[in-house]
Amino acid sequence: MKLRSYRKPLTTIAISFLVNIVVFGQTITYPIVDTNIQDYYNNEAIITIPQIGEEFYGQDANYIGNQSSYINNEDGTITDNITGLMWEKDMGDKISYVDAFIKANNSNLGEYSDWRVPTIKELYSLIQFSGRVMGAETFELFIDTIYFNQPIGNIDIGEREIDAQTWSSTQYVGLTMNGDTTVFGINFIDGRIKGYPKYQPPTRSVPMTMYFRMVRGNSLYGINNFIDNGDGTVTDNATGLMWQQADDGIPHDWENSLSYAENLSLAGNSDWRLPNAKELQSIVDYTRSPQTSESPAINPLFSVTKITDPAGNTEQYPYFWTSTSHLDGVNPYSGAVYIAFGEAQGEMNGNLMDVHGAGAQRSDPKTGLQNDYPQFFGPQGDVQYVFNYIRCVRDVPSSTDIKESNNVDFHFNVYPNPARNRLTISSDVEMNTISIYNAIGERVINVSPNQKLSLINTSNLSTGIYFVNIKTSVGRNTFKKLIVAK
Repeated sequence: MKLRSYRKPLTTIAISFLVNIVVFGQTITYPIVDTNIQDYYNNEAIITIPQIGEEFYGQDANYIGNQSSYINNEDGTITDNITGLMWEKDMGDKISYVDAFIKANNSNLGEYSDWRVPTIKELYSLIQFSGRVMGAETFELFIDTIYFNQPIGNIDIGEREIDAQTWSSTQYVGLTMNGDTTVFGINFIDGRIKGYPKYQPPTRSVPMTMYFRMVRGNSLYGINNFIDNGDGTVTDNATGLMWQQADDGIPHDWENSLSYAENLSLAGNSDWRLPNAKELQSIVDYTRSPQTSESPAINPLFSVTKITDPAGNTEQYPYFWTSTSHLDGVNPYSGAVYIAFGEAQGEMNGNLMDVHGAGAQRSDPKTGLQNDYPQFFGPQGDVQYVFNYIRCVRDVPSSTDIKESNNVDFHFNVYPNPARNRLTISSDVEMNTISIYNAIGERVINVSPNQKLSLINTSNLSTGIYFVNIKTSVGRNTFKKLIVAK
């Protein structure tokens, strides 16, 4: 089948599946794409897969999420089957913030006229932490370069290789550095979110030029739908994730953060985990900051412990660990990603200031001597706390029960999930047909078992997200999400 010929219908099908089926009784408008990390790390090296109860269990690769899935539409556009977003493949030259909006408003790329400049949450859906900074001139980029053209800085004109940041439409509500108006962007060369000045220093009269990647589709992506469950948890119905409402108020190094999350029992649930980078970034509220709302950059439904920063300010907020390692530096396995819900501070010329903005994503060493921190690192003197805070997450389980008019329940199980080469499907009523669909709505398996137990060969399915559809002999019909991990 030629995907280009069916591009628009398939995109519609993909959105229909992902938006309406992922969690029953909810509308998943903001599916989180996995980080693409497949290796396991301790504080200094790649390790074998840690098992439950072992050191470093609970890190990113122990939990498989929605694997990235793209279509090259062969017209300069790329469709993301998970998010329902369509992207510009090649960003072109650097342009100013204002010119980016003019470009999007006037573009008819792929014969579409509804292009926009992406929000920081839309843009962050593309980041992949399988990227790695291996030296001053060697990088494995933090974006899928099979589908997206991603330039690096031009050293021939005096740029650094990392000077190829991609701006979003999200302006920081506070100011950074020396009172700079700031726009959030992502560096797909070294894997970070930070705020960048909108105008070039020192005069701040000339617009800064950066790369911009246009997007269209799923206008609800990145918009949270929080519910206070009244039991110390908050559910985001937009992502299908449940969150620990209050952090535990104690700083931990990375390994102990993993352990804390794996052993947390809260609201009758024990399947909590440390969120990966993209999960934790999903709950940043970029309309808030300590400077403007006198609060961290998170919805007020959540409570955040205050800390004292290195300058003695008692109204600062801590960094929060994620389960995602950040491969950067001489020892690339020694750092892990954090999200700054308070100011992302640095010390420059002896002054502590907000250098990256509340909502930035950086990384800290995974461990050290607690009395040695905070320290300052890099050209902006980034504050390294190392002993950071924790907000745990869990998946909201999907229901496979359908109440019929005669009050009879229909139950079915799909296991193992994630699956590899073989899948078992059982039901308490006879199954008429079993169909499995991929992330763009194509049926890839169809069988007619006419029984309550069926074994399905999934060896031909690639790693990714699928949906199992069961139809029973009495006309009942339901779906369940399936992850295949090879």
